[in-house]
Amino acid sequence: MKTIAVIGAGTMGNGIAHTFAQSGFVVKLIDVSEKSLDKGMATIAANLDRMLSKGTITQEDVAKTITNIITYTDLKDGVVGVDLVVEAATENVELKLNIFKQLNEACSHNTILATNTSSISITQIGAVVAHPERVIGMHFMNPVPIMKLVEIIRGYNTSDEVTKIIMDLSVKLGKTPVEVNDYPGFVANRILMPMLNEAIETLYNKVAGVYEIDTVMKLGMGHPMGPLQLADFIGLDVCLAILNVMYEGFKNPKYAPCPLLVNMVRAGKLGVKSGEGFYDYSESKKAEKISKQFILS
Repeated sequence: MKTIAVIGAGTMGNGIAHTFAQSGFVVKLIDVSEKSLDKGMATIAANLDRMLSKGTITQEDVAKTITNIITYTDLKDGVVGVDLVVEAATENVELKLNIFKQLNEACSHNTILATNTSSISITQIGAVVAHPERVIGMHFMNPVPIMKLVEIIRGYNTSDEVTKIIMDLSVKLGKTPVEVNDYPGFVANRILMPMLNEAIETLYNKVAGVYEIDTVMKLGMGHPMGPLQLADFIGLDVCLAILNVMYEGFKNPKYAPCPLLVNMVRAGKLGVKSGEGFYDYSESKKAEKISKQFILS
């Protein structure tokens, strides 16, 4: 396996492209927006410079990684001759199904088709392509170049051979792959999202404030960041989308998103990406200033 296509140049997509390219793979980074591609490449360059300043990579590593990435705005052109496609588009079922229908037409039947989805059914995605045994989930964690875990999700039809190839490939990337089965939320988000949602419910019910909730979980439970800060970092729209997938998949009210979360997404308060969520990021990307609506009087 030498050439990888990554679809989507956003936070996850550019991180996945960076990781493969730094490991010596030729990467075709695909996005319909030239602006998104430019932003994604700028992010990769900035992250490489940060790693260089810390002494974890060399200037030669930086140059090789950038050289290994080619950008495309046309999906058909971008997937020509690739061994693996990793789809990292927005967490939207219809969008992903549409992309995989296009991949079914554009790719060889030998091409492995992976999705970075954090909650959507691999079996459902595989059902829209010929040879669904080649469809698999590769759920990377953010930030991709740093986080070691990759959830490897087997759909109902995913073959043993494809699973082994992707598990071995993840190890070559310096990651730790964990194989899981195809149920809503898989493992990571099935456990994480109800916790974040409960933290939002705790705020919504005025049990405690933003700072207090996050401090309890950081100091009391040893978490590196509080659940409300983490929700902001992930993106409140992403959290809502995942909870909705789980709620629809299990029909269990414990996965129903908190009304506060729903309203914040409707209002465009998405966390770090929008400049405000539970914290105000207008002056700093760090969670240092609580959003004014949550300041206790």
